[in-house]
Amino acid sequence: MKRHATAVWNGSGKEGKGKLTTQSTVLNKTQYSFGSRFEDGIGTNPEELIAAAHAGCFTMKLSFNLGGAGFEPTELETKCQVTFEDGSITKSHLILKATVDGISEDKFAELVKDAEENCPISKVLNTAISVEYTLN
Repeated sequence: MKRHATAVWNGSGKEGKGKLTTQSTVLNKTQYSFGSRFEDGIGTNPEELIAAAHAGCFTMKLSFNLGGAGFEPTELETKCQVTFEDGSITKSHLILKATVDGISEDKFAELVKDAEENCPISKVLNTAISVEYTLN
């Protein structure tokens, strides 16, 4: 499986503007700029997209882990906070709210840890990753 996205940038780094398009066209010439990355401008930015990818990947991996252990989650909601400092992503922090009937705290913690370490986005990130969660 291969997926792709395209970035087009016009102009200088600070005054220019770019557009992002994904293969699925969920992003279709979506605006990004210096303002949307470093200020409060309209549009997306690479760090926001990494946060979305990490939250989605971790949550899906945890769902598979739970299913493999015989549990079906009612709901898994994950917020990802990516920290961007001195030109680098230094941290990805996942905040999970989970509703899963019949699972022990210890088993849940084990499955969360596995998802944290083994979702494909965690594996590709070269940064500190942490998870906090509430169960039921």
